[in-house]
Amino acid sequence: MSARRTMNSEDYAQAAAEEMLSSRSFWADARRRFFQNRMAVVALLFLAFVFLFAIFGNLAAQFSIEEIDWSLLGQVKEQGGPSLENGHWFGVDELGRDLYARVVQGSRVSLMVGFIAGIAAVLIGATFGAIAGYYGGRIDQLIMAAYNITLSIPYIIFFVVWQAFFGRSVEQMIIVMVIMNWTAGLLITRGQVMTLKNREFIEAARMLGLSDTKIIFKHLLPNMLWIIVIYASITIPDMIMTESLVSFLGVGIQEPQTSWGGLISEGASTMTYGTLWQLAFPAVFFAVNQISLYYIGDGLRDALDPKERS
Repeated sequence: MSARRTMNSEDYAQAAAEEMLSSRSFWADARRRFFQNRMAVVALLFLAFVFLFAIFGNLAAQFSIEEIDWSLLGQVKEQGGPSLENGHWFGVDELGRDLYARVVQGSRVSLMVGFIAGIAAVLIGATFGAIAGYYGGRIDQLIMAAYNITLSIPYIIFFVVWQAFFGRSVEQMIIVMVIMNWTAGLLITRGQVMTLKNREFIEAARMLGLSDTKIIFKHLLPNMLWIIVIYASITIPDMIMTESLVSFLGVGIQEPQTSWGGLISEGASTMTYGTLWQLAFPAVFFAVNQISLYYIGDGLRDALDPKERS
């Protein structure tokens, strides 16, 4: 009853209002700080271009991803380069397929895998980190044991074994990447929850009879949203890099689907024949995307991390 009287008091209402205003000003100030970072804003524009290319680029494609231009087959080196006359904006690959259409598809696949797997992994890691930090004891020990076991599993070997059982597809790629990266953000979330769980607002929530689930998801995790956003901005480019790496090594996305890593692998294998456009176009899109994401991540960290705020 004393807790209810306290929360119904004028002083408590005033303090809560100030906290809400502070929360709103935090995000407003973070937005202002982010847009003052010129490199982050430029990177955001470049990333928007890559997204628009992946979503709408196929509208400008003159050929499908599997269609072979038989008139160029056998003459790829001499006549298969980028051309506005024949509609192969980025040229063709070694099999005579339109490289523009394949870069559009590769961009779509790489971005989808990176963003879906990255966001899912961070949310899962943050949730388990919050549970471990809140309950402690045996639950914390079990989660940390799972964390250590996951880190000890060889990445590439797990990919190969998983695909041997379940096949190679975009969906399976996302699943296996989430499984291997579910620990993203777990440790820092766990540490933050261990700090916050004994704060006054959590004690008040317990006295009001809120369940542990509501306390974790309605009070603890929202207070760490900035951490989740920062870790997502770090994890997403790492996911795209990992997907591109395994596809480059030949254990990723399977034909006829492709990704930036697969296209770069194909281009690298033929670059000695003088068909440099087969490597250049997917490599440029991959590099622009990764650099943009890293600059955006730096901008978000500078804008959201309290330690970086003056």
